[in-house]
Amino acid sequence: MNVVYLSIGSNIGDRYHHLREAVRALHVHEGLTVTSVSSVYETVPVGFTNQADFLNMVVCVETGLAAHDLLEVCKNIEHGLGRIRTIRWGPRTADLDILLYNNDNIKTENLIVPHPRMHERAFVLIPLLEIAPLMASPMVDTGVILWKKVNGVNDLLQGGE
Repeated sequence: MNVVYLSIGSNIGDRYHHLREAVRALHVHEGLTVTSVSSVYETVPVGFTNQADFLNMVVCVETGLAAHDLLEVCKNIEHGLGRIRTIRWGPRTADLDILLYNNDNIKTENLIVPHPRMHERAFVLIPLLEIAPLMASPMVDTGVILWKKVNGVNDLLQGGE
């Protein structure tokens, strides 16, 4: 079984709903088990900054899927939640990124793992540290605000808005 950490972000529409639906889609996928989720954090956009703030979180999944197959699942979930790719780092209903896939180093045209910019992004590292303290280096949390404390997968999926 492969242990994978994914980041999920949203800054269009009902951001929290999009995060929950992304986790729900991962959770019900036959080849995946969501084992833990971070709290939800609000952050300012990076790269293209003329857009709404994001809600971000990190989830841990166990899967028998190969990394590229998991990437396809993530892209399908994004598409199902209405993501349209027009501007690099632009607004999105859902963004799912593979941060870590076991301890593997993967570099192909479509996938680089560990995620090449994760160590530069507090909005990734802080939620990752919350659920996997040994997987990321601590850093200053500038610009990252705890938006909602989440106490596990069931709390996220069954909890109220």
